[in-house]
Amino acid sequence: MSRAHPAGPKHGDLIGPSPLPAIPGPAAELTAGVWPVGADRDQTGTLCISGVPVTEVAERFGTPVLVMDADDLRTRARDYVRAFTDPSGRAEVTIYYAGKAFLAAAVVRWLRDEGLGMDVCSGGELACVLAAGMPANRVLFHGNNKSAAELRTALGAGVGRIVVDSHDELDRLAAIAHDEGVRAPVLIRVTLGVEAHTHEFIATAHEDQKFGFSLASGSASRAVRRAAHHPDLELIGVHSHIGSQIFVASGFEVAAQRAVGFLADLRAMDGIEIGELNLGGGMGIRYTEADEPLDIAAMGPALLQTVVAECDRRGVPVPRLAFEPGRAIVGPSTVTVYEVGTVKRRSLDGGRKRTYISVDGGMSDNIRTALYDADYTVTLANRIAPAAPELSRVVGKHCESGDIVIRDAWLPGDVVPGDLLAVAATGAYNRSMASNYNMVGRPPVVAVDGGRLRTVLRRETLTDMFHLDPGLTEPPITPTP
Repeated sequence: MSRAHPAGPKHGDLIGPSPLPAIPGPAAELTAGVWPVGADRDQTGTLCISGVPVTEVAERFGTPVLVMDADDLRTRARDYVRAFTDPSGRAEVTIYYAGKAFLAAAVVRWLRDEGLGMDVCSGGELACVLAAGMPANRVLFHGNNKSAAELRTALGAGVGRIVVDSHDELDRLAAIAHDEGVRAPVLIRVTLGVEAHTHEFIATAHEDQKFGFSLASGSASRAVRRAAHHPDLELIGVHSHIGSQIFVASGFEVAAQRAVGFLADLRAMDGIEIGELNLGGGMGIRYTEADEPLDIAAMGPALLQTVVAECDRRGVPVPRLAFEPGRAIVGPSTVTVYEVGTVKRRSLDGGRKRTYISVDGGMSDNIRTALYDADYTVTLANRIAPAAPELSRVVGKHCESGDIVIRDAWLPGDVVPGDLLAVAATGAYNRSMASNYNMVGRPPVVAVDGGRLRTVLRRETLTDMFHLDPGLTEPPITPTP
């Protein structure tokens, strides 16, 4: 089986068949870096998040439930701010949290208070972060097909940056800005031709995609010139993004060098000074013990040094810098807790056996396994089991054979209905990509903050879903979680 890459099907051929995970050590072990920093087990073997047993969370909020370690999230935000603070003072840096990873008012306010900005990519995300109290001038608006209504709303709110993705959007934005009597703050998104998921950096590697203006074709230069000389546009800077779930720092370094080279060429040929360079995000996280994320404490200063050195070499002023580490901040902070409903043992070809463990969630709360064949780490969360581990597949409750939460895992052979399973690193793209497939309500997100539980997002109910259908009234039954 060929696995899909988290960045999309273009990269599927870069990853080979999925190997079976190693048989785990002691059942109580929690792999460092995979689980939130506040995760441990109490004397009964129950998984706890910052001192709160997940059994207590499940009892109060039902399952499935996403449990967030608020201190973990805030600490990671601070780590990024610290890592990208230039001790020499030559590079001014802003960290934007990528809201598409997960948005809720509490998260927006925590990150606002930590000094981060917010990267949004739809009118809905924009409305959420503004309503939650993020200052509009700290918002960056992405998207390859922003509507006229979205652009008008962004300009009216006074967002700090609009990342323009096409010549059509330049025309649309300029016309709206003219009508509104304002100048639109613009970043031009440039496709640098850097392939972040391999060790080769091929100039045409990333041309075949929907985002950005091509550097190789000259489209990026034309867009910058248009923005720089248009009376209704204010050229703030240049934006680039090379991928997601990246474990190799060299891709960022090559992207930084090419971006600075582009700035130098604009200055030399057109006399255009670029004041800001946003190098995007994509830093990977540890979903399993096989993943080896970048050490941001080392990578941040190294990348800043690369930019400063390249600016000095090319004779251009050091621009303001920005980065967008969404997944890397929220992903490791959260675990999903499920209740086991059924257990089946199957005999496979070659005498192998597999245990199918069905839980009360699935692809409606974690579509990434079905989309990307993503890997996760799972543990029995309500006790320590004496039984030997069995090769297991954790599957969901939806009417799809592809409804798989974890394709291959070693779980104790005595898992039974009523047990709790916890899946690590589900803070990014799980709840934000959740659906109502099979009319299943989306799960709640509950934060452990200062030893107390607080609702970040409540569970979606049948009443919520029925309100969208004018042919329905209140549901005749209200199933309990």
